[in-house]
Amino acid sequence: MKQWYEKLFENYGEKYDSEIFTQGTIGECDFIEKELNFDKSLKILDVGCGTGRHAIELTKRGYYVTGIDLSESQIKKAKEKAEMNHLEIEFLKHDARNLPFDKDFDVAIMLCEGGFPLMETDEMNYEILKSVTKSLKSSAKFIFTTLNGLFPIYHSINDFHGDQNHEGANYKSETFDLMTFRDSNITTFTDDDGIEHSIECNERYYVPSEITWMLKSLGFNKIEIFGAKIGAYSREDQLTTEDFEMLVIGEK
Repeated sequence: MKQWYEKLFENYGEKYDSEIFTQGTIGECDFIEKELNFDKSLKILDVGCGTGRHAIELTKRGYYVTGIDLSESQIKKAKEKAEMNHLEIEFLKHDARNLPFDKDFDVAIMLCEGGFPLMETDEMNYEILKSVTKSLKSSAKFIFTTLNGLFPIYHSINDFHGDQNHEGANYKSETFDLMTFRDSNITTFTDDDGIEHSIECNERYYVPSEITWMLKSLGFNKIEIFGAKIGAYSREDQLTTEDFEMLVIGEK
């Protein structure tokens, strides 16, 4: 039986690129470049690469990127876009919990909830962090965004999604469980063939101390967490309860 995140991305490559949360690619890549000190010799792993927007932009800028995603339709779209841009990028279908790499990359990026934190259990989410860490060299950087658990304590998730005012997928939060920090919601969306779907989703929100503990347990010795504004990542952006997402930078 397919999980909700597999159903969502089964036939969603075209529509995904017009979603409001995918419009910040240039600014996000500007930030990544700064974090890498513009060192184009570094090998980058893009986890949950979707239609390849970050991988393609970084490759255009001269970086070597490998993109992985669980969705065949997203990978297909990414390959098409790379070809249109006359770029050679390795896009591979893999489960982020079980990556085939071993100390192959200098940097991993996992942006816009690329797999983590969508898994059914906390253990499965942790497996993603563990597998990405195994893919990194002994001295490496891991940059990712995830849902900020401080937000739903103070705000309505429904109000947040309602304020987005866009034509893409619509989210209706059913319950936010304070014991598990999981939000159960109904997502309605129209796929690339114009067929409307309604699926039950479940997403895990994390508080900063949990992220810090997990990364420390995986051998990261420097972990910094900031607010994550679409297209405008910044180390000046201190994480608050107003941030729907957080930006995590781990170094080992």
